[in-house]
Amino acid sequence: MKITTFNPLIVTRDAPSAIALFEELGFQRRHTKEGISMNNVTDVRMKDANGFHVDIAEGTGEWTMIRINVDNLEEAISFLEARGFHKARHEAANKTVDTGSSRFNIMVSPSGTIFAVSQHTKEND
Repeated sequence: MKITTFNPLIVTRDAPSAIALFEELGFQRRHTKEGISMNNVTDVRMKDANGFHVDIAEGTGEWTMIRINVDNLEEAISFLEARGFHKARHEAANKTVDTGSSRFNIMVSPSGTIFAVSQHTKEND
């Protein structure tokens, strides 16, 4: 399993305010992904001049996660489960979500650290 990106992912009830804060910190919107999961979530990916990324998603609660993009989602999930992680227990987050351009799972460590583990997919896969 190879990690290809690693950055914070902020899920918040007030995404516009969080986005505005990061814009004031020098981040720019790179792309927006809409209609994610059964809750129709929108995620905004941002990047600053130093190459740092942050993802901000509108949600029903307030969570800060670590987004880890990998080259093999199944391998990453097995790796984490072998170390005590489990898939999120909330109905909307406990299964693999296919966004059309990626697949992801929310994984929770025994101590409560949350990882959003994703793999980009290609149209011809």
